[in-house]
Amino acid sequence: MSLRFVKGTIFLCLSGVGIVGNIFSFLAYVHMFNSTKKKYIHLLFIHLAFTNSIMLLLKVTPKTLAYFGVENFLEDVGCMIFIYLERVTRGISICTTCLLTLVQAITISPRDSVWRKLKLQSGRHIFSSLLFFWILNSSISMNLLFHIKNISSMNTSQITRSEGYCYFLPGNLVMRWIFLALMVLRDAVFQGIMAVASGYMVFLLHQHHQHVLYLQRSKFAYKTRHEMKAVHSVLLLMLCFLFFYWTECVLSLFLSFFLESYFMMVNIQEFLRVGYAILSPFILIPKDRNVAQCWH
Repeated sequence: MSLRFVKGTIFLCLSGVGIVGNIFSFLAYVHMFNSTKKKYIHLLFIHLAFTNSIMLLLKVTPKTLAYFGVENFLEDVGCMIFIYLERVTRGISICTTCLLTLVQAITISPRDSVWRKLKLQSGRHIFSSLLFFWILNSSISMNLLFHIKNISSMNTSQITRSEGYCYFLPGNLVMRWIFLALMVLRDAVFQGIMAVASGYMVFLLHQHHQHVLYLQRSKFAYKTRHEMKAVHSVLLLMLCFLFFYWTECVLSLFLSFFLESYFMMVNIQEFLRVGYAILSPFILIPKDRNVAQCWH
């Protein structure tokens, strides 16, 4: 049994589990959103599961087929579509996680809080934000369309970086740095917002813990406990994202400078790129009782 076959099997199994989890999460939250207990935050869970499913499918299909030795089935256009959409959905997953953290912070904030003025709890504002994410990430990844080719249409001397059947051609250095700077700026801004919102939620959780006896006597005790469980889920989801994002960044820098030909590290890097998309539904499903009821 070849090493490529083993790697393909492992990659397929892990990604398959993530795809199944995201599809179930997507269907469960769609069902919950269409029920009488409609919450607009469910739109964000639906969108996150959808983008993660698409990203995994786009990532796993060419990679797995290449590992299993299937002949090249993608043309230049196919390579552009697969890699471009995979990068776009990965960026949208980052933005959606940030918005999910922000909306959850607004949801549990007091009525007289400054956070309430952000007004991100209505369907119109959420839909507008998600549309902005698609436009933003589609624009930031636009340069990829001019530098992705299929392996069969180029000389190996032109190759700079590969993605299974597809390869990246060297492009204009200035334009490459401009788009790279835009990607870094996007990640920095959204992670900064995520950090502020998460810190605020941690502060509210601390206050909740101090006043737990009062909340138990209040008629809103159940609602408050339910909202705090949702906060724990979102915070855990955010920590999962940050772990995979920064671990992959550090490993990428490490490989660029020291271990460019160390294939084991490259395989670990491939898993880190999709690790958040694989694990995110399994963070949300056990924490949400309504999702577990949808399973039954």
